[in-house]
Amino acid sequence: MKWHLYPASEFAAHAEAWRRLNATTRGSPLLEPEFVQPLLTEFGDPQCRLAVCEMNGDTVAMGIFQPRGRGVWEALQPSQAPIGLWQHRTDIPLERLLPSLTRKLPGLALMVGLKQRDPHLEPRPADSAITSTLDYIRTAHVPIAGTFEEYWNARGKNLRSNLKKQRSRLTKDGIATRMQIDRLPEQMAAAVADYGRLESAGWKAQLGTAIHPDNDQGRFYTTMLEAFARRGQAAVYRYWFEASGLAPQLVAMDLCIEGDGALIVLKTTYDESVPASLSPTLLMREECCQRLFDEKQYGRLEFYGKVMEWHTRWTDEIRTMYHVNHYRWPVLRQLHAAAGERNAMAQRLRGKSAAPEPVATRQHTSTTE
Repeated sequence: MKWHLYPASEFAAHAEAWRRLNATTRGSPLLEPEFVQPLLTEFGDPQCRLAVCEMNGDTVAMGIFQPRGRGVWEALQPSQAPIGLWQHRTDIPLERLLPSLTRKLPGLALMVGLKQRDPHLEPRPADSAITSTLDYIRTAHVPIAGTFEEYWNARGKNLRSNLKKQRSRLTKDGIATRMQIDRLPEQMAAAVADYGRLESAGWKAQLGTAIHPDNDQGRFYTTMLEAFARRGQAAVYRYWFEASGLAPQLVAMDLCIEGDGALIVLKTTYDESVPASLSPTLLMREECCQRLFDEKQYGRLEFYGKVMEWHTRWTDEIRTMYHVNHYRWPVLRQLHAAAGERNAMAQRLRGKSAAPEPVATRQHTSTTE
């Protein structure tokens, strides 16, 4: 087992090896080069390193790491990425891979963190003297099995009744709904621009986090979606309110990619000027689910965001994502745990109930909130 380190800026030269390794595991679209390269271009750090592990002539692990303070390295995970940029053959346990990686990383690496791991893609490892795992968030998905009628009838009465009343109100007001799905590469730039205009009119504009075609987020989503569209694996959902004599009103949008048997919702936004009694995102979601159940093209609809109350109305399938912390020596894990306990005690004495935040548990705003 031997590790090689390269500047992350050289990722393109190793993209096909990265793709092949992803294909040997779950083939997640979130780890395809078409997703990773735009992330690095817009959000990469010059200090990032591409780590490649070879064993018996095969590539068995790859990751992109950045320094996070003295002696700490973490797998890169910008907020636009639902999972950290690390992958490995699951028949080789982390307990074999991470000690040699820790020794290989520049400087005296004391800890390596793998952030936002998905148990759907790889099993959660057991804790040991030098490795610990920590819960991150719970995330939800909708299994696409059976008929839509069966799925919809299993949903709560309040959800079904509420959306039925909303549709009745729209009909009474002479407003029709229309869902538009764009998949072509040449449609993606306009889609991201529309998404940005919708998002920029809402609360995210006040925080400075809204997408714009000329900012790093806008460039990332445009480049990434165009790349996936060229593979036939991008889908942008627009939802319109249309009334006679008035221009159509764009009221909700989803930016999605496809792969590993799933439609993955990366970003969702809606027109905040729509009356609060109407829920354009939920109306769009209902029609989207009906189409998914009718077409049976995917096995599940993935949200990849922190479970919100509305998620629980759409599905009971929830799993817990996690972080992995690996320590160079057992005593470091013990000291880290002790420091966490002291911080927790201090917070309790101050009347706070929040748990301490270990190095590898910094939470980013969900891509789907």
